[in-house]
Amino acid sequence: MPYRPPLIAREYFVADPPELPVRERGEGGLSALTRAEVVTADEQAITLKGATTAEETLVVQVSAAGEGVIRVRLSEDADARSRSARAISLVRPGSYAGTRIDVTDDRVIVDAGALRAEIQLNPWHLRFTDPTGRTLVEQDPGRPDISGRLRTLPFGRSNADGVTVAYHETFVAPADEAFGGFGESFTPVDKRGQRPLMWNFDAFGAESQRAYKNIPFYVSSRGYAIAVDSGMPVEFDMCQSTHSAVQIVVPDDLIDYYVIAGSPAEALGRYDALTSAPVLPPKWAFGTWISSGFFRDSQERVMERARKIRSRGIPCDVLHLDTYWQAEDHWSDMRWDPVTFPDPEGMLAALDEMGFKVCLWMNPYISHLSPAFAEVAERGFFLKTPSGEPYVADVWHGSYPASAIVDFTNPDAAAWFRGLLKSLLEQGVAVFKTDFAEGVPHDAVAFNGMTGTELHNVYTLLFNDLVADVTREVRGYALVWARSSYLGGQRHSAQWSGDSDAVYPAMGSTIRGGLSHGLSGVPFWSHDAGGFHGRPTDDLFVRWAQFGALSPLVRFHGTTSREPWEFPDVEAQVVEAIRMRYRLMPYIYSAAVTAAETGAPMMRALCVDYPDDPVAWQADLEYLLGEDLLVAPMTSADGTRTVYLPAGTWVDHWTGEILQGCRHVAVSPPLDRIPLFVRHGAAIPVAEAADRVTDDPQITLLCYGTAESRTTIKDLDGTTTVTVRWEDGTPVITTEGPKRIDRAEAVIN
Repeated sequence: MPYRPPLIAREYFVADPPELPVRERGEGGLSALTRAEVVTADEQAITLKGATTAEETLVVQVSAAGEGVIRVRLSEDADARSRSARAISLVRPGSYAGTRIDVTDDRVIVDAGALRAEIQLNPWHLRFTDPTGRTLVEQDPGRPDISGRLRTLPFGRSNADGVTVAYHETFVAPADEAFGGFGESFTPVDKRGQRPLMWNFDAFGAESQRAYKNIPFYVSSRGYAIAVDSGMPVEFDMCQSTHSAVQIVVPDDLIDYYVIAGSPAEALGRYDALTSAPVLPPKWAFGTWISSGFFRDSQERVMERARKIRSRGIPCDVLHLDTYWQAEDHWSDMRWDPVTFPDPEGMLAALDEMGFKVCLWMNPYISHLSPAFAEVAERGFFLKTPSGEPYVADVWHGSYPASAIVDFTNPDAAAWFRGLLKSLLEQGVAVFKTDFAEGVPHDAVAFNGMTGTELHNVYTLLFNDLVADVTREVRGYALVWARSSYLGGQRHSAQWSGDSDAVYPAMGSTIRGGLSHGLSGVPFWSHDAGGFHGRPTDDLFVRWAQFGALSPLVRFHGTTSREPWEFPDVEAQVVEAIRMRYRLMPYIYSAAVTAAETGAPMMRALCVDYPDDPVAWQADLEYLLGEDLLVAPMTSADGTRTVYLPAGTWVDHWTGEILQGCRHVAVSPPLDRIPLFVRHGAAIPVAEAADRVTDDPQITLLCYGTAESRTTIKDLDGTTTVTVRWEDGTPVITTEGPKRIDRAEAVIN
């Protein structure tokens, strides 16, 4: 259970996770694997019969699931599936043609190319190595402490009151090993010493271990990653209970995990092959999104906002209409408020003429006060209580009326909900913000028989899959703007960080959340520039706008207005940050295409590119945007910070100063500048800042040193390789590919 501070009012959440039992002294129930014997073996997999300390027989299956990927399953039944599989498949294992399985009397080797599993049969032991035999990770057999108490749960399962409550695995963790991932976790990026719980929360901000997006996947500094195929509330103890071990507790009908070889970048590519490839958003989605904010809106105000954005020269591609496009207290029945939005078709057409796409807020809950509630309940389209009534829950934590939750395991309910969205898309809506979806209570009952606990995490995937699919059908792209997610959710191509407070520390933890999410396979991520809750100070608004401008995606949204003109003393600095983004659009979009192809994040924790640098795993308030821009947002009001420059030579974008890496530097930039460093020798493609994203702008290359610079520009029309040589101060540009380079400029010689 996530930490709750003492003497503070208990936060109210309708969907707290169930807790696993704690054994009393001397109480039994542990069944740990002790030995095994081979039952069958083929070209890809081996099945073993395992004996345990509880004199049980369990089935162990070890197989190649792709090049450099090995799958391990432990269950009572060889055909066991995760409980979430009744609703959705989270992982799609492949095979590897070069797999080699060697069996001897006391040992088995499963060789999947970049990764090998070595199994000792009696006593049981499993370790994973690279092709040279170097140990990447190995099981910890479970060791007692000085009191005789077993301090870790070895490979096996545990029973309580005669019922299996969880399967578990424990790995040895060397003292210098670092870990990253687990979804959008707002804690330090190195998860060593933490205990991530895979349970989607309405996190009430971005400053705790609670997360809207949990992903049972992590990468290691030792050159491997692990993914667990389960939608249940999996617990990871990352060297918290004992500093020498990682424990994984899976309250499911089996433990089914994948060990993946490679650096973070390599492992993410293999992880995508197992789960889902990232979906590239349309190019306009990389422009600015400006919101109505979380307060009353109207058609008149939307049009006024659009005209003001264009008249003030603020680059913007998307207008987001939040809750009040619907009638108050009726959320979210997908009906325009006829009083405040009397002509939505006319409004959408007018905005399209002005070059704006429109995003509508929605969620999968329907207020019990909505006129639609009775009809939907009568048709049986909501999750139910154990007694069979519609489950009406306080999903808004007392802020707004209690609501029922649409049951997407019911095909008729899904088809009905899809029809609501299709009508809006056909009116001219471009994209939906899929809010909430973390609120399935543990005791709810779904149409397909799943319990709320079994459905809770994967519910968001059903929700976002449906919205993305109907958007693709009508609009031709599968874009959502999602708050919650789970394993494989990178196929929902835009996600944002939820309800962060408008304070500097929350901006810092938001950066950490984005970096962790990127290390979990999600490249297209954003946040509410300025913070969501409260009104930011002028300086914070500028600093957060700069961070947003140099994020994968950018949206201005909050409980109060984030319209730049509402901050008159700093409007110019905020708009300049946005214009900087639009100038960098060729570089940003090229990084986006690369991310979609490789699975590596756009907003890259330093360990992605410097996995062997221990400091890179700790420097989590800065990042690389793409491969050549090092961004270090200002995360405190005092105007100073230190920046770690990794190996290589770096150029201060603002001053042209050349700096050597592998060290920290102190910076104190003025308010209109974000610390930004460019890899020496890089050629950065830029364009003139326009009011909206253009498909094929004229490109200028900014060259940061060396006599010859090379860069690769990726776009929907293909890949262009560009070389710039300087001869007597004149650039000689050579291109191979479809892009035309207008000119090159030397930022430094």
